[in-house]
Amino acid sequence: MSHEIELKLTLPKKALAALRKHPLLAEAPREGRTCTLENTYYDTPELELRERRMAVRTRKAGSRWLQTVKCAAESVGGLSARPEWEQPYVNASFDFSAVDRDDVRERLETYHPRLVPVFTTQFRRETVVLTPRPGTRVLAMIDSGTIEAGERSAALCELELELVDGDPRDLYAIALQLAETLPLTPENVSKAERGYRLYSNLALRPAKARPSRLSAELSPVDAFRLIAFDCLALWQANESGARESDDPEFIHQLRVALRRLRSALRLFGPALPDDFTRRWSDGLKEAADGLGAARDLDVMLAEVLSPVAESGLADEATQRLIAMAVDRRDREKTAARAQLLAASHGRQMLALAADLYALESDSLVKSAQLSTFARLQLSQLRKRARKRYSAAGDLQAEKLHELRVALKRLRYGIEFLLPLLPQKATVRYANALADAQETLGYLNDEAVARRRLRDWAGKDPELRSAAAFVAGWHAPRIARLRRNVLPGLEGILWGKAPWSR
Repeated sequence: MSHEIELKLTLPKKALAALRKHPLLAEAPREGRTCTLENTYYDTPELELRERRMAVRTRKAGSRWLQTVKCAAESVGGLSARPEWEQPYVNASFDFSAVDRDDVRERLETYHPRLVPVFTTQFRRETVVLTPRPGTRVLAMIDSGTIEAGERSAALCELELELVDGDPRDLYAIALQLAETLPLTPENVSKAERGYRLYSNLALRPAKARPSRLSAELSPVDAFRLIAFDCLALWQANESGARESDDPEFIHQLRVALRRLRSALRLFGPALPDDFTRRWSDGLKEAADGLGAARDLDVMLAEVLSPVAESGLADEATQRLIAMAVDRRDREKTAARAQLLAASHGRQMLALAADLYALESDSLVKSAQLSTFARLQLSQLRKRARKRYSAAGDLQAEKLHELRVALKRLRYGIEFLLPLLPQKATVRYANALADAQETLGYLNDEAVARRRLRDWAGKDPELRSAAAFVAGWHAPRIARLRRNVLPGLEGILWGKAPWSR
């Protein structure tokens, strides 16, 4: 058995020529000849190997046939390490006797009689050897081709950096050097997973944050690293969809990933190096800039304008405002997609992953119990939310928005630290925060939409009248929510917190 450690990067096919000409690759010695690889992946008709996160593949390279078995890998920041068994594939027959993990071998032998071809990948591979420093050897493999499942196919264009000798951080150093001028994006989805998706004809779906995986044995720095890598995976998963799909939920969940990252930075700030916190507070804001307008306009259409249109009361001027919103939303989506395709966006992801790997665990507060750290930080977040509550007493839109942001940071903190807290009481508390946050979010969306519509209307009397009509249509609900939102928060912010002892 070997362990394959690789960093997978995707790029647009039109960038291949520039990748090949990059001095780092163009001047490196080649490893063998450029070859065409034909791979067939097998599974049972019920896709039981996929369910077990295993893969069985045959590969034809020239006249040579190989059989490969792979098991699940945890991929973070595009970097993955997985157990792998490779051997000759003889007489078109599988042989799993060389698999030295009993559980894996026994399961494969059980499935063997029912294995059938599921999908294929066919691509040209160019390989060069990179030796950026003594003791480091990396294979850089450019793969360009297709994935095919029945009559369906998808393009494949990747750069894989496979570590032969050295430290995994060397892979990021190489990737960052290439990403200075090339639109490279770290990729957590394997060729096999893409093939299964194609075989099942499943569209790419927006990813949501997964439950926290913290344990009390972690130091605060290691806890932050785990949370940050989960947020980075969420960022990457939705970045792919946002580039390829018009579904606004991809950009929404991508922005959620960035907000969660920034919240985690604040939450664990006392345990992190000051330069790291400063660098990534600015860096994550930079990554989010330009993505918000498209999402905000989607929300405006869905929450503010569409209900008016569906009421049947919208006149011609109101329809003009709606058409203006659609046009501006579409233009902002185009701009957001261009930002995601820019080299700088992928470079930000790679730089964050590299910095997370480089974080030293022996921080100043390493000796502190994570559970104690968690209680102290959550109490601070609730204290800040109380201040925002008091400041919002006059119900000004800006102050209510600041209160919403404070509640969101408290809720994210609770979600990050949930495994360390009393589960039932904490989940109830977090749900109450989410309800209040949703109300405040609607109030903010309506206030932002009101200002935007007024600006669009300018001095046009018909459009000004339409903007006033939209505001009036929502006014009864807005008044009711504004009256009730602060009283409903008193018990949440001043009652007993579930993390208190």
